Amino acid sequence: MTTLLQPPSWVRPKGYANGIASRGTMIFTSGQFGWDEKENLVSENYGEQAIQALKNIVKILAMANAKPEHIVRLTWYIADKDAYLNQAKLVGVAYRKIIGHFPVMSAFEVNSLMVPGAKVQIEATAVLPD
Repeated sequence: MTTLLQPPSWVRPKGYANGIASRGTMIFTSGQFGWDEKENLVSENYGEQAIQALKNIVKILAMANAKPEHIVRLTWYIADKDAYLNQAKLVGVAYRKIIGHFPVMSAFEVNSLMVPGAKVQIEATAVLPD
């Protein structure tokens, strides 16, 4: 079971949740890049990499019989803030199709990522109810 934690007097956040309480089996993914199963980046484009990283997270969750709805936290590491902002609508549309809800999220602009050419890395935490 997952409960959103939103103080009543606060403005509702757009694109994330302020807090979530969950009970069950916790699932953690490593930071996922926008690459295929052979570790080849799918594109040089931030948006396409972000979409692939989200798809990779869903594949990992499936290994534990979890679904996107079980995600309670996403952490985004972004190597190009301008690309993130410029492609927010494209990624947002795909995000809604792939993930379908807004868990707790944090996003950080970083100087670079460990994979050459990578524009984004996304970590997920999910909770599979008991």
